[in-house]
Amino acid sequence: MSYAIIRTGGKQFPVETGQTLRVPTIGEKEGKKVDIEALITGEGKDAKFGSATVSATVVSHGKGDKIIVFKKKRRKQYKRKQGHRQGYTEIKIEKI
Repeated sequence: MSYAIIRTGGKQFPVETGQTLRVPTIGEKEGKKVDIEALITGEGKDAKFGSATVSATVVSHGKGDKIIVFKKKRRKQYKRKQGHRQGYTEIKIEKI
């Protein structure tokens, strides 16, 4: 199995060939292939930095669980309640 660390959406993810994972929303349609730049490939002493790409296929898009944001200031009659659902894209790693 090939191993790599990729960066997408301002976050880093360790990935292996055949793995499915959720990353922040990518603006591609379902079923389309995406190439993502790899920061590190390999493991241990065999690790190589940069100059590699990871091929992935977009499986689906969706939204995560709802998070409630509640703000309150005591004795000031101030309170605000807001919900948030973070969007994600599910991708399947094809080749490193």
